[in-house]
Amino acid sequence: MPWPWYVAGGIIGLIVPTLLLVGAKSFGISANLRHLCAMGGSKLKFFSYDWRREGGWNLMFAIGLMLGGWLATHVLGQPPEVVAVSAATTRDLHALGLTDLGGVAPPELVSWSALSTLPGFLTLVVGGLLVGFGARWSGGCTSGHAVAGLAAGQVPSLLAVVGFFAGGLLMTHLVLPWIVP
Repeated sequence: MPWPWYVAGGIIGLIVPTLLLVGAKSFGISANLRHLCAMGGSKLKFFSYDWRREGGWNLMFAIGLMLGGWLATHVLGQPPEVVAVSAATTRDLHALGLTDLGGVAPPELVSWSALSTLPGFLTLVVGGLLVGFGARWSGGCTSGHAVAGLAAGQVPSLLAVVGFFAGGLLMTHLVLPWIVP
């Protein structure tokens, strides 16, 4: 049985006070790729820093997310078999030609076999590159800006979150209907 939203939300809400207690200045997942590259001993200036001091805790957080997801599904109980999607959203997705809505994402767009199709390639590869570019350009990902940045009252995080939502709306209403055959 999945945890209720108020339990999971409360735990997420404890992240910012915890960061303040441990003296961390930032939070997020997207920086972990940089930390992993710094661990590898890259000679590039961008990756030349003390990753243990600046990103060690963040790497542990990412590992904890993966371990927590595994524990939640394999030890604490199985998630529901079907993701609940509203009737209106189901109608709209069926109108776009997406028929298999039983999982987390439509396999017509998000699967290994989708990579060989133009819509799948655009969604997975081009979309992934754009998300990575956006996270780097905005100085963080949605979790960093929306959870920690907004809680800290950072105006750049507010602008980034507004941009994330605007981009999501544009993708949903303008780009997705163009991509899906």
